[in-house]
Amino acid sequence: MLATISEAIEDIKAGKFIIVVDDESRENEGDLAIAAEKVTPEAVNFMAKQGRGLVCFPITGQRLDELEIPLMVQHNTSRHSTAFTVSIEAKDEVTTGISAFDRAQTIKAVLDPNTKPDDLARPGHIFP
Repeated sequence: MLATISEAIEDIKAGKFIIVVDDESRENEGDLAIAAEKVTPEAVNFMAKQGRGLVCFPITGQRLDELEIPLMVQHNTSRHSTAFTVSIEAKDEVTTGISAFDRAQTIKAVLDPNTKPDDLARPGHIFP
């Protein structure tokens, strides 16, 4: 059953997952989404295990510039021109970067306005 946009917004505010469904003419898939501010290691673990894909998150161009995170490639030839950036990882409070805890820490680091470009390693396990 599809939710209304208002219901989806309320779920996001409450820290719940929603599934955003692509159009049939695009990828015809669903993407798990949760508010980055509400991300926990458990949420990252759920995305990795149940979603079985990359853990990505949207980010503004301004924040990409502030953190000096470049696009992955200058000439994007992928089928849907998905604007992937170089993957990142927080340098502090993480170990290998792949654990759910480490990936949640990286997301939190990007959200922190005090995080600077040198606070992030490249490449990493999170794709803004």
